[in-house]
Order: sequence, then structure tokens, then C-alpha cells
Amino acid sequence: MSSKKILVTGGAGYIGAHTVVELIQAGYLPVIVDDLSTSDDTLLKGIEKIIGKKPDFYKGDCCDKSFLGKIFETQGPFACVMHFAAYKSVGESVLKPLIYYKNNLNSLITLLEVMNENKVYDLIFSSSCTVYGQPDIVSVTENAPFKKAESPYGATKQMCERILEDTSSTGLRIVSLRYFNPIGAHPSALIGELPIGVPNNLVPYITQTAIGKRPKLTVFGNDYSTPDGSCIRDFIHVIDLAQAHIKSMEYLRGITTKNLYETFNLGTGVGVSVLELIKKFQNVTGVKLNYVIGPRRQGDIEKVYADPAKANTVLGWTARFSIEDALLHSWQWEKSFVK
Repeated sequence: MSSKKILVTGGAGYIGAHTVVELIQAGYLPVIVDDLSTSDDTLLKGIEKIIGKKPDFYKGDCCDKSFLGKIFETQGPFACVMHFAAYKSVGESVLKPLIYYKNNLNSLITLLEVMNENKVYDLIFSSSCTVYGQPDIVSVTENAPFKKAESPYGATKQMCERILEDTSSTGLRIVSLRYFNPIGAHPSALIGELPIGVPNNLVPYITQTAIGKRPKLTVFGNDYSTPDGSCIRDFIHVIDLAQAHIKSMEYLRGITTKNLYETFNLGTGVGVSVLELIKKFQNVTGVKLNYVIGPRRQGDIEKVYADPAKANTVLGWTARFSIEDALLHSWQWEKSFVK
């Protein structure tokens, strides 16, 4: 890898920002592109406080080919691209499917075109366990078939993976990382998950309820076929997730194969129910949470957790942080906003 420069699309968002910090600390030079449509500059300021200087940041839309082309021309050559930029709310995608298909597919296609024109061949793609739909068997391996997606968001990730698999035959080397449920924050409490408006993800809703921003937390369903009736997920610390991107990039750097498409599950391999997570949060923080049971939510999958053996073996990556670490870091991040 002649260049240390890494293009990070969506790098001002939750997972992207943590990956930028890990890249810098590993000696790389990330260049962030983000349109700030689902975030603001809060995490960029947090990155600056952690690393001691402003990160290289360019505001723009990955669907804008002219904008992306200028970034490649003026900031390249890039050794690798990490593509986080996408809309990601399951619930919102059910209500507004067309904007999800338009943004998530077009941004990827445009990026691939610009990569090809600028002879950049290595890509790490931000995928999701939602590609599996409701799996027949858990824990889920990468060989599990794609079932019908439970939401338009999940469908866009399935479609993006098909696009990547097909275009990998043109000389690209692509790793798709299938995230399970990222939670947590940087231990410094300088960056973390920062939803705009009402949170779509569980943990920020928990922390906002605990601190008093929300009157109560609704658990969507307690009548699933699980031990306590609530949905089961695989919760993984965002820093573990970020470090897997670096491991994936270095995996590509260490091989000579062209026309490569690989997928990896990123999870702990442990399923935790929503009600169990609430109990763990209360235990680790000492804060009692006001929650109620509500009806099931459209688009939710009953039970899914990862078999991370392939990432453990091929990438040499293992999740290091416990779920208690992640919940405590999320709580410290939430409390950092209290003046």
C-alpha cells in the first residue's frame, strides 16, 4: 500500500467517526466525506479533541459524481475506501422506502464508478445482519441464505451486496462487513452515538430515558418465541467494529488476489434480549429505567446473532469489549451533555 490515505464516506456518523479515530491511531490518514444529512459536526469536533487536530473533512453527497471525482483527484491516491454513507433506520425505511432505495443504491453505484475511473480497487463496505432476514438457524454464518428482507433498509443492503459481488469481477477487491448491533461509545466520552430527534436504536433510547430526555422506553413486543418474549440481538462495541475495518483493509493489503468479494459477520456470537439488555444497563449504571411493553414493531426480526468464527480466523479479529463496557461507555457519553 503506497498511500496511507483512506477515504471514509459517512465519516462524521457514529461508526465512521470511531473508525476515523482508530485509523489515525494506527498511522493512517483518513479523509472524511459526509453530507451531514443525518448528523452534524459534533462528532467531528470530538475526533479533533481525541487526536489533537482537525480531521480532513469535505461536506458533500456521495450521489454527486462531480463532487466525489474532485475529492479523488485532489486528495488521492487512496489506498482504500471505507463506505459508511447510507440511511440506516429500519423504522424510517418502512415509512419512506423510496428515499432509502434512491440514496443507498445510488451512492454506492456512484462511488464504484469514481473508484474505477481513479484506479482505486480496495473497498470495505458497511453491510448489516439485516441481509439475512429472519434466519432459519442461529447463530448465523456467512453462508446463511438471504431471506426476504424485513425492511426496505435491509433490502438495500442485500441489493448493495449483489452489486458489489457482481462488480468485484472487474478488478475490485471488496470486503462486506455484516454488522450485528453496534452500541457503546469512545471511552473518552468525546464521541458516541448521536441520533437527531427521536432515537431509532435501542441503546441511545435507553440512555436518553435514563437521563430524563425521554419519559419512558417502549419495548416492542414481549410475545416472541424467546426465553423472555423480547427480541434477541448480538450487541457489539463500536470500537471493536471500527477495528475490524482496519483488519479487513490490512487483510486485502496482504494478499495479491484480484476480483475478490468476501463477507464477514461482525458480532460477539452471544444473543442478548432487549429485556436482558435493560437489566444489564440498570446493573452497570445503578439507574432504574422506566420502560413499558408495547406492540411488536414492523420490520423487527425475532432473533439473530452472529457466528463470528470466519472473522476471528481470517481477519484475526475478535470482539474485546464486554456488553457491560459498551453500556457504561454509552452512559458516560450521554452524561457528557449534561452541563
